[in-house]
Amino acid sequence: MIDIGYNATLVAIGAGLLGIAAGVIGAFLYLRKRSLVSDAISHATLPGVALAFLVMVALGGDGRNLVALLAGAALSALAGLGVVHWLNQRTRLGEDAAIGAVLSVFFGFGVVLLTVIQTIGAGRQAGLETFLLGSTAGMLRADAWVIAAGGALSLLACTILRRPMTMVSFDPEYAATQGLNPARVDMAMMALALAVTVVGLKIVGLILIVALLILPAVAARFWTERSEVVALLAGLFGGVSGTAGAVISSLAPDLPTGPIIVLVAAAVFIASLLLAPQRGVMAGALEWLRFRHRVHMRQGLLALAHGHTVYEPYTMRLLRGAGLIRADGVATEKGRAHAARAALDERRWQHLRSRSENAALAARYDGLTPVETWLTPDQIATLDREMTGSGGAA
Repeated sequence: MIDIGYNATLVAIGAGLLGIAAGVIGAFLYLRKRSLVSDAISHATLPGVALAFLVMVALGGDGRNLVALLAGAALSALAGLGVVHWLNQRTRLGEDAAIGAVLSVFFGFGVVLLTVIQTIGAGRQAGLETFLLGSTAGMLRADAWVIAAGGALSLLACTILRRPMTMVSFDPEYAATQGLNPARVDMAMMALALAVTVVGLKIVGLILIVALLILPAVAARFWTERSEVVALLAGLFGGVSGTAGAVISSLAPDLPTGPIIVLVAAAVFIASLLLAPQRGVMAGALEWLRFRHRVHMRQGLLALAHGHTVYEPYTMRLLRGAGLIRADGVATEKGRAHAARAALDERRWQHLRSRSENAALAARYDGLTPVETWLTPDQIATLDREMTGSGGAA
Protein backbone atom coordinates (compact mmCIF):
# COMPACT_ATOMS: atom_id res chain seq x y z
CA MET A 1 0.00 0.00 0.00
CA ILE A 2 1.31 3.42 -0.99
CA ASP A 3 1.60 5.89 1.90
CA ILE A 4 1.26 9.41 0.54
CA GLY A 5 0.59 11.20 3.82
CA TYR A 6 -2.50 12.72 5.38
CA ASN A 7 -2.58 15.99 3.45
CA ALA A 8 -1.90 14.28 0.14
CA THR A 9 -4.71 11.81 0.92
CA LEU A 10 -7.11 14.71 1.47
CA VAL A 11 -6.01 16.27 -1.80
CA ALA A 12 -6.50 12.94 -3.60
CA ILE A 13 -10.01 12.59 -2.13
CA GLY A 14 -10.88 16.16 -3.08
CA ALA A 15 -9.47 15.70 -6.59
CA GLY A 16 -11.36 12.43 -6.98
CA LEU A 17 -14.69 14.00 -5.97
CA LEU A 18 -13.96 16.97 -8.21
CA GLY A 19 -13.17 14.61 -11.10
CA ILE A 20 -16.40 12.64 -10.61
CA ALA A 21 -18.48 15.83 -10.51
CA ALA A 22 -16.66 17.33 -13.51
CA GLY A 23 -17.06 14.12 -15.50
CA VAL A 24 -20.80 13.78 -14.86
CA ILE A 25 -21.55 17.46 -15.47
CA GLY A 26 -19.25 17.49 -18.49
CA ALA A 27 -21.21 14.56 -19.94
CA PHE A 28 -24.43 16.60 -19.93
CA LEU A 29 -22.60 19.60 -21.40
CA TYR A 30 -21.28 17.33 -24.14
CA LEU A 31 -24.71 15.83 -24.85
CA ARG A 32 -26.20 19.35 -24.96
CA LYS A 33 -23.37 20.44 -27.29
CA ARG A 34 -22.30 23.14 -24.83
CA SER A 35 -18.84 21.88 -23.90
CA LEU A 36 -17.07 25.09 -24.89
CA VAL A 37 -19.23 27.14 -22.53
CA SER A 38 -17.01 25.74 -19.78
CA ASP A 39 -14.08 27.47 -21.48
CA ALA A 40 -15.77 30.86 -21.15
CA ILE A 41 -16.70 30.14 -17.53
CA SER A 42 -13.17 29.13 -16.56
CA HIS A 43 -11.45 32.11 -18.16
CA ALA A 44 -14.02 34.47 -16.68
CA THR A 45 -13.04 33.43 -13.13
CA LEU A 46 -9.65 35.15 -13.18
CA PRO A 47 -10.83 38.76 -12.69
CA GLY A 48 -13.00 37.62 -9.79
CA VAL A 49 -10.08 35.94 -8.04
CA ALA A 50 -7.94 39.05 -8.44
CA LEU A 51 -10.70 41.45 -7.35
CA ALA A 52 -11.53 39.29 -4.31
CA PHE A 53 -7.87 39.43 -3.29
CA LEU A 54 -7.76 43.21 -3.66
CA VAL A 55 -10.95 43.62 -1.61
CA MET A 56 -9.59 41.40 1.20
CA VAL A 57 -6.29 43.31 1.25
CA ALA A 58 -8.16 46.64 1.31
CA LEU A 59 -10.13 45.39 4.32
CA GLY A 60 -6.95 44.55 6.17
CA GLY A 61 -6.73 40.82 5.40
CA ASP A 62 -3.93 38.93 3.68
CA GLY A 63 -6.07 37.91 0.72
CA ARG A 64 -5.50 34.18 1.16
CA ASN A 65 -8.96 33.03 2.24
CA LEU A 66 -9.88 30.33 -0.25
CA VAL A 67 -13.63 30.60 0.25
CA ALA A 68 -13.56 34.35 -0.46
CA LEU A 69 -11.36 33.84 -3.53
CA LEU A 70 -13.70 31.15 -4.88
CA ALA A 71 -16.70 33.38 -4.18
CA GLY A 72 -15.09 36.13 -6.24
CA ALA A 73 -14.35 33.64 -9.00
CA ALA A 74 -17.98 32.47 -8.97
CA LEU A 75 -19.36 36.01 -9.25
CA SER A 76 -16.98 36.85 -12.06
CA ALA A 77 -17.79 33.63 -13.94
CA LEU A 78 -21.50 34.28 -13.47
CA ALA A 79 -21.03 37.72 -14.99
CA GLY A 80 -19.15 36.20 -17.93
CA LEU A 81 -21.89 33.62 -18.43
CA GLY A 82 -24.48 36.39 -18.39
CA VAL A 83 -22.56 38.35 -21.03
CA VAL A 84 -22.33 35.27 -23.26
CA HIS A 85 -26.09 34.72 -22.93
CA TRP A 86 -26.83 38.40 -23.63
CA LEU A 87 -24.60 38.48 -26.71
CA ASN A 88 -26.12 35.26 -28.01
CA GLN A 89 -29.72 36.45 -27.50
CA ARG A 90 -29.51 40.18 -28.30
CA THR A 91 -26.96 40.30 -31.10
CA ARG A 92 -26.22 38.42 -34.28
CA LEU A 93 -23.17 36.75 -32.75
CA GLY A 94 -23.29 32.98 -32.53
CA GLU A 95 -22.55 31.24 -29.27
CA ASP A 96 -19.02 30.31 -30.33
CA ALA A 97 -18.19 33.94 -31.20
CA ALA A 98 -19.71 35.17 -27.93
CA ILE A 99 -17.67 32.63 -25.96
CA GLY A 100 -14.47 33.68 -27.74
CA ALA A 101 -15.12 37.35 -27.04
CA VAL A 102 -15.94 36.85 -23.38
CA LEU A 103 -13.12 34.49 -22.50
CA SER A 104 -10.52 36.68 -24.18
CA VAL A 105 -11.74 39.95 -22.61
CA PHE A 106 -12.22 38.54 -19.11
CA PHE A 107 -8.94 36.64 -19.17
CA GLY A 108 -7.08 39.71 -20.41
CA PHE A 109 -8.64 41.82 -17.67
CA GLY A 110 -7.64 39.21 -15.10
CA VAL A 111 -4.03 39.19 -16.27
CA VAL A 112 -3.93 42.98 -16.00
CA LEU A 113 -5.24 42.76 -12.44
CA LEU A 114 -2.59 40.16 -11.56
CA THR A 115 0.07 42.52 -12.87
CA VAL A 116 -1.33 45.34 -10.73
CA ILE A 117 -1.38 43.08 -7.68
CA GLN A 118 2.32 42.30 -8.12
CA THR A 119 3.09 46.01 -7.72
CA ILE A 120 1.47 46.41 -4.31
CA GLY A 121 2.98 45.38 -1.02
CA ALA A 122 1.04 42.14 -0.55
CA GLY A 123 1.18 41.17 -4.18
CA ARG A 124 4.34 39.15 -4.31
CA GLN A 125 3.10 36.86 -1.60
CA ALA A 126 -0.34 36.43 -3.14
CA GLY A 127 0.39 33.33 -5.20
CA LEU A 128 -2.66 33.99 -7.34
CA GLU A 129 -0.84 32.70 -10.43
CA THR A 130 -1.42 29.21 -9.04
CA PHE A 131 -5.07 29.59 -10.06
CA LEU A 132 -3.96 29.51 -13.70
CA LEU A 133 -2.58 25.96 -13.70
CA GLY A 134 -3.52 24.79 -10.21
CA SER A 135 -1.32 24.01 -7.25
CA THR A 136 -1.71 21.84 -4.16
CA ALA A 137 1.71 22.45 -2.65
CA GLY A 138 0.47 25.10 -0.25
CA MET A 139 -3.02 23.69 0.23
CA LEU A 140 -4.25 23.54 3.81
CA ARG A 141 -6.49 20.87 5.27
CA ALA A 142 -9.40 23.31 5.36
CA ASP A 143 -8.85 24.09 1.66
CA ALA A 144 -8.96 20.39 0.80
CA TRP A 145 -12.21 19.97 2.72
CA VAL A 146 -13.74 22.97 0.92
CA ILE A 147 -12.85 21.46 -2.46
CA ALA A 148 -14.10 17.99 -1.48
CA ALA A 149 -17.37 19.39 -0.14
CA GLY A 150 -17.88 21.54 -3.22
CA GLY A 151 -17.30 18.60 -5.53
CA ALA A 152 -19.67 16.39 -3.53
CA LEU A 153 -22.44 19.02 -3.50
CA SER A 154 -22.07 19.62 -7.24
CA LEU A 155 -22.34 15.88 -7.86
CA LEU A 156 -25.43 15.64 -5.65
CA ALA A 157 -27.11 18.51 -7.51
CA CYS A 158 -26.27 16.89 -10.84
CA THR A 159 -27.81 13.61 -9.66
CA ILE A 160 -31.02 15.38 -8.64
CA LEU A 161 -31.25 17.20 -12.00
CA ARG A 162 -30.23 14.19 -14.08
CA ARG A 163 -33.60 13.48 -15.74
CA PRO A 164 -34.49 17.05 -16.81
CA MET A 165 -30.95 17.66 -18.08
CA THR A 166 -31.09 14.43 -20.11
CA MET A 167 -34.46 15.34 -21.65
CA VAL A 168 -33.36 18.86 -22.56
CA SER A 169 -30.05 17.61 -23.97
CA PHE A 170 -31.78 15.35 -26.51
CA ASP A 171 -35.13 17.01 -27.26
CA PRO A 172 -35.85 20.48 -25.79
CA GLU A 173 -39.22 20.65 -27.56
CA TYR A 174 -40.41 17.37 -26.04
CA ALA A 175 -39.07 18.45 -22.65
CA ALA A 176 -41.17 21.61 -22.90
CA THR A 177 -44.30 19.54 -23.55
CA GLN A 178 -43.56 17.62 -20.35
CA GLY A 179 -43.68 20.81 -18.31
CA LEU A 180 -39.97 21.58 -18.23
CA ASN A 181 -38.49 24.97 -19.02
CA PRO A 182 -35.47 24.25 -21.28
CA ALA A 183 -33.96 27.69 -20.65
CA ARG A 184 -34.02 27.16 -16.88
CA VAL A 185 -32.58 23.67 -17.21
CA ASP A 186 -29.81 25.08 -19.40
CA MET A 187 -29.07 27.70 -16.76
CA ALA A 188 -28.97 25.01 -14.07
CA MET A 189 -26.54 23.04 -16.21
CA MET A 190 -24.37 26.12 -16.64
CA ALA A 191 -24.54 26.80 -12.90
CA LEU A 192 -23.27 23.29 -12.18
CA ALA A 193 -20.45 23.77 -14.67
CA LEU A 194 -19.65 27.07 -12.97
CA ALA A 195 -19.61 25.40 -9.55
CA VAL A 196 -17.23 22.65 -10.68
CA THR A 197 -15.01 25.19 -12.42
CA VAL A 198 -14.76 27.38 -9.33
CA VAL A 199 -14.15 24.43 -7.00
CA GLY A 200 -11.46 23.05 -9.28
CA LEU A 201 -9.44 26.26 -9.58
CA LYS A 202 -7.08 25.39 -6.73
CA ILE A 203 -6.35 21.87 -7.99
CA VAL A 204 -6.33 22.08 -11.78
CA GLY A 205 -6.49 25.80 -12.47
CA LEU A 206 -8.80 27.79 -14.70
CA ILE A 207 -7.00 26.81 -17.91
CA LEU A 208 -6.99 23.05 -17.34
CA ILE A 209 -10.40 22.62 -15.68
CA VAL A 210 -11.92 22.70 -19.16
CA ALA A 211 -10.07 19.49 -19.99
CA LEU A 212 -11.47 17.78 -16.88
CA LEU A 213 -14.99 18.75 -17.98
CA ILE A 214 -14.53 17.55 -21.57
CA LEU A 215 -12.06 14.64 -21.70
CA PRO A 216 -13.90 12.17 -19.41
CA ALA A 217 -17.18 12.84 -21.24
CA VAL A 218 -15.80 12.28 -24.75
CA ALA A 219 -13.87 9.23 -23.52
CA ALA A 220 -17.08 7.77 -22.09
CA ARG A 221 -18.93 8.37 -25.35
CA PHE A 222 -16.71 5.84 -27.11
CA TRP A 223 -17.98 3.03 -24.88
CA THR A 224 -21.77 3.34 -25.03
CA GLU A 225 -24.79 4.74 -26.83
CA ARG A 226 -26.87 5.26 -23.64
CA SER A 227 -26.85 8.70 -22.06
CA GLU A 228 -27.05 7.50 -18.46
CA VAL A 229 -24.12 5.15 -19.00
CA VAL A 230 -22.14 7.99 -20.62
CA ALA A 231 -22.67 10.08 -17.46
CA LEU A 232 -21.68 7.19 -15.15
CA LEU A 233 -18.56 6.34 -17.14
CA ALA A 234 -17.59 10.01 -17.41
CA GLY A 235 -17.84 10.29 -13.63
CA LEU A 236 -15.74 7.14 -13.22
CA PHE A 237 -13.08 8.37 -15.67
CA GLY A 238 -13.03 11.81 -14.05
CA GLY A 239 -12.71 10.34 -10.55
CA VAL A 240 -9.89 8.01 -11.60
CA SER A 241 -8.10 10.89 -13.35
CA GLY A 242 -8.40 13.20 -10.34
CA THR A 243 -7.32 10.62 -7.76
CA ALA A 244 -4.55 9.07 -9.84
CA GLY A 245 -3.18 12.47 -10.88
CA ALA A 246 -3.09 13.69 -7.27
CA VAL A 247 -1.35 10.49 -6.10
CA ILE A 248 1.23 10.63 -8.88
CA SER A 249 1.92 14.29 -8.12
CA SER A 250 2.37 13.54 -4.41
CA LEU A 251 4.89 10.81 -5.20
CA ALA A 252 6.82 13.14 -7.49
CA PRO A 253 6.68 16.55 -5.77
CA ASP A 254 8.30 18.34 -8.70
CA LEU A 255 5.34 17.47 -10.93
CA PRO A 256 2.36 19.89 -10.78
CA THR A 257 -0.93 18.31 -9.77
CA GLY A 258 -3.26 19.99 -12.30
CA PRO A 259 -1.34 19.10 -15.46
CA ILE A 260 -0.79 15.54 -14.20
CA ILE A 261 -4.54 15.11 -13.63
CA VAL A 262 -5.23 16.35 -17.14
CA LEU A 263 -2.57 14.04 -18.60
CA VAL A 264 -4.16 11.07 -16.84
CA ALA A 265 -7.54 12.11 -18.26
CA ALA A 266 -5.91 12.40 -21.69
CA ALA A 267 -4.47 8.89 -21.30
CA VAL A 268 -7.97 7.58 -20.49
CA PHE A 269 -9.30 9.37 -23.56
CA ILE A 270 -6.59 7.91 -25.82
CA ALA A 271 -7.18 4.41 -24.43
CA SER A 272 -10.91 4.79 -25.10
CA LEU A 273 -10.25 6.15 -28.58
CA LEU A 274 -8.13 3.11 -29.40
CA LEU A 275 -9.76 0.27 -27.44
CA ALA A 276 -13.51 0.93 -27.22
CA PRO A 277 -15.23 -2.20 -28.59
CA GLN A 278 -17.60 -0.54 -31.07
CA ARG A 279 -16.48 3.04 -31.70
CA GLY A 280 -12.73 2.74 -31.09
CA VAL A 281 -10.03 2.97 -33.73
CA MET A 282 -8.96 -0.65 -33.32
CA ALA A 283 -12.56 -1.86 -33.51
CA GLY A 284 -12.98 0.15 -36.71
CA ALA A 285 -9.78 -1.32 -38.13
CA LEU A 286 -10.90 -4.86 -37.29
CA GLU A 287 -14.30 -4.21 -38.83
CA TRP A 288 -12.62 -2.94 -41.99
CA LEU A 289 -10.44 -6.05 -42.13
CA ARG A 290 -13.50 -8.29 -41.72
CA PHE A 291 -15.30 -6.36 -44.45
CA ARG A 292 -12.29 -6.65 -46.75
CA HIS A 293 -12.15 -10.39 -46.06
CA ARG A 294 -15.84 -10.80 -46.95
CA VAL A 295 -15.51 -8.77 -50.16
CA HIS A 296 -12.50 -10.72 -51.42
CA MET A 297 -14.03 -14.07 -50.46
CA ARG A 298 -17.31 -13.25 -52.21
CA GLN A 299 -15.64 -11.98 -55.38
CA GLY A 300 -13.30 -14.96 -55.45
CA LEU A 301 -16.19 -17.44 -55.16
CA LEU A 302 -18.16 -15.67 -57.89
CA ALA A 303 -15.07 -15.78 -60.12
CA LEU A 304 -14.76 -19.54 -59.53
CA ALA A 305 -18.49 -19.99 -60.22
CA HIS A 306 -18.07 -18.35 -63.64
CA GLY A 307 -14.99 -20.38 -64.46
CA HIS A 308 -12.54 -17.49 -64.14
CA THR A 309 -9.06 -17.81 -62.75
CA VAL A 310 -8.33 -15.89 -59.55
CA TYR A 311 -5.16 -13.80 -59.83
CA GLU A 312 -5.51 -11.31 -56.97
CA PRO A 313 -2.90 -12.41 -54.37
CA TYR A 314 -4.94 -11.61 -51.26
CA THR A 315 -8.03 -13.36 -52.65
CA MET A 316 -5.95 -16.40 -53.53
CA ARG A 317 -4.51 -16.55 -50.01
CA LEU A 318 -7.99 -16.43 -48.52
CA LEU A 319 -9.37 -19.13 -50.80
CA ARG A 320 -6.36 -21.37 -50.27
CA GLY A 321 -6.48 -20.84 -46.53
CA ALA A 322 -10.14 -21.92 -46.51
CA GLY A 323 -9.35 -24.98 -48.66
CA LEU A 324 -11.40 -23.71 -51.60
CA ILE A 325 -8.65 -23.76 -54.24
CA ARG A 326 -5.44 -25.71 -54.78
CA ALA A 327 -1.98 -24.19 -55.09
CA ASP A 328 -2.41 -23.98 -58.88
CA GLY A 329 -5.64 -21.98 -58.49
CA VAL A 330 -8.02 -24.78 -59.46
CA ALA A 331 -11.12 -25.01 -57.29
CA THR A 332 -11.43 -27.94 -54.92
CA GLU A 333 -14.68 -29.85 -54.50
CA LYS A 334 -15.41 -27.76 -51.43
CA GLY A 335 -14.60 -24.63 -53.40
CA ARG A 336 -16.95 -25.57 -56.22
CA ALA A 337 -19.77 -26.14 -53.73
CA HIS A 338 -19.19 -22.78 -52.06
CA ALA A 339 -18.94 -21.06 -55.45
CA ALA A 340 -22.24 -22.60 -56.58
CA ARG A 341 -23.97 -21.37 -53.43
CA ALA A 342 -22.52 -17.87 -53.92
CA ALA A 343 -23.69 -17.78 -57.55
CA LEU A 344 -27.18 -18.96 -56.55
CA ASP A 345 -27.39 -16.30 -53.85
CA GLU A 346 -26.37 -13.64 -56.39
CA ARG A 347 -29.09 -14.78 -58.82
CA ARG A 348 -31.67 -14.71 -56.04
CA TRP A 349 -30.74 -11.17 -55.14
CA GLN A 350 -30.88 -10.12 -58.81
CA HIS A 351 -34.39 -11.53 -59.11
CA LEU A 352 -35.53 -9.82 -55.93
CA ARG A 353 -34.12 -6.49 -57.02
CA SER A 354 -35.86 -6.72 -60.40
CA ARG A 355 -39.31 -6.71 -58.78
CA SER A 356 -40.71 -3.33 -57.71
CA GLU A 357 -42.69 -4.88 -54.83
CA ASN A 358 -39.40 -5.95 -53.26
CA ALA A 359 -37.96 -2.43 -53.10
CA ALA A 360 -37.72 -2.41 -49.30
CA LEU A 361 -35.88 -5.73 -49.25
CA ALA A 362 -33.68 -4.79 -52.21
CA ALA A 363 -32.53 -1.71 -50.31
CA ARG A 364 -30.78 -4.07 -47.88
CA TYR A 365 -28.65 -5.60 -50.62
CA ASP A 366 -24.94 -5.04 -50.02
CA GLY A 367 -23.49 -7.72 -52.28
CA LEU A 368 -22.23 -9.70 -49.29
CA THR A 369 -25.11 -10.73 -47.01
CA PRO A 370 -26.80 -14.02 -48.04
CA VAL A 371 -30.46 -13.74 -48.93
CA GLU A 372 -31.22 -16.37 -46.27
CA THR A 373 -30.51 -13.69 -43.69
CA TRP A 374 -33.66 -11.78 -44.70
CA LEU A 375 -36.00 -14.51 -46.03
CA THR A 376 -37.58 -17.56 -44.43
CA PRO A 377 -37.14 -21.04 -46.03
CA ASP A 378 -40.70 -20.85 -47.42
CA GLN A 379 -40.01 -17.46 -48.98
CA ILE A 380 -36.79 -18.77 -50.52
CA ALA A 381 -38.65 -21.78 -51.96
CA THR A 382 -41.22 -19.43 -53.51
CA LEU A 383 -38.40 -17.26 -54.87
CA ASP A 384 -36.72 -20.28 -56.48
CA ARG A 385 -40.01 -21.30 -58.13
CA GLU A 386 -40.43 -17.78 -59.51
CA MET A 387 -36.90 -17.86 -60.88
CA THR A 388 -37.52 -21.22 -62.54
CA GLY A 389 -40.81 -20.05 -63.99
CA SER A 390 -39.23 -16.89 -65.41
CA GLY A 391 -36.52 -18.89 -67.12
CA GLY A 392 -33.77 -18.48 -64.50
CA ALA A 393 -31.99 -21.61 -63.38
CA ALA A 394 -32.22 -22.18 -59.64
